[in-house]
Amino acid sequence: MMRLFGGAFAGALALISNPVAAQSYHDIADRYRDAESFNGVMLVGTGGHVEAVEGFGSADTEHGVPMMPETRFETGSVSKWIASIVILKLVDQGKLKLDAPISAYLPEYRPDTGARLTLRHLMSHSSGVPNQLLEARKDPAARGIELDQMEAVRRYASADLAFEPGTAWDYSHSNWVLAKAVVERVTGQSYATLVDRLLVRPLRLKNSGVYRGDSSRVPGMAAGYERLAPQAERKPNPVPDFMAMAGGFYTTAPDLFRIMNAVLDGGFLRPASRAALTTTIMPDQHYALGGRVRVERIAGKDREAAWEDGSNGGFRMLARRVLADGHTVIIFTNAKFDYARLGTLGTELLDRSYASREQARFE
Repeated sequence: MMRLFGGAFAGALALISNPVAAQSYHDIADRYRDAESFNGVMLVGTGGHVEAVEGFGSADTEHGVPMMPETRFETGSVSKWIASIVILKLVDQGKLKLDAPISAYLPEYRPDTGARLTLRHLMSHSSGVPNQLLEARKDPAARGIELDQMEAVRRYASADLAFEPGTAWDYSHSNWVLAKAVVERVTGQSYATLVDRLLVRPLRLKNSGVYRGDSSRVPGMAAGYERLAPQAERKPNPVPDFMAMAGGFYTTAPDLFRIMNAVLDGGFLRPASRAALTTTIMPDQHYALGGRVRVERIAGKDREAAWEDGSNGGFRMLARRVLADGHTVIIFTNAKFDYARLGTLGTELLDRSYASREQARFE
């Protein structure tokens, strides 16, 4: 375990901009560790500064690997938010248009729906493309099967539309199978290559990328568990390459913090693309492109925040960033920590980040 919330691990203080502020979070972190067996990583930051980051428990209990701030995790559905950033970079480069018909990029796709669907529909889950992958993924034997992208489109993203695009909302992984086909066709590159070229290298990310199959093959990756006690039981859920946009991104808490800062506060995207990423399209679902933007009560005030959640197998995570001032909390777990409690932990840490900032002003 790395004691950064308590400020006792001097060798890693380069990750912290304010060790005094880090001390103020340790009672919350220790309570969840001791009373609820939290196993994972917590990070709190403001703007571009990490105030506290700590690993709790074990990344790989069978091999005695401790949890560290730089431990890598699957991000689950936060992969969709990452995919939206990559697509918007291609929009910024003039290679894609959010509102062009899909048939302009995939002329062989069924013409009756291809002429009505757009990337904006797919990325906001307002397309009407049914989630055929949901049923297919119920069979464990089928989860790791690889398919050519267009074959995956034919099998899982070519059914009759459930509703007219733009008129309703349905959370469908099939949207991202089709979006990935568009991106790879237009660029002539694999999605993994595009993530590396357009995101990882420009932002100098150290521990992020796209995996395929079982994530345990990625060096430095946490193992995902159904439970850790009384005996560790792993819970893998392989992600085939054709689903990479839906759930195949891995990262660390510091890397994700760097992404959120660059994308939401920096100049990584052009203003129009950044606005598209944070503008809700389906207000009742708080859904924008690849993720949510919510107005929630945070530290006693209503604040608009990027609101990202992800899960796969034993992995659970959340990331919250207040858009106006950059207060951020990122939490990763790898042992099926209760989602409601994870949200409560995130709220407590985010509230404390404001209290700590106010306290610092008067000291």
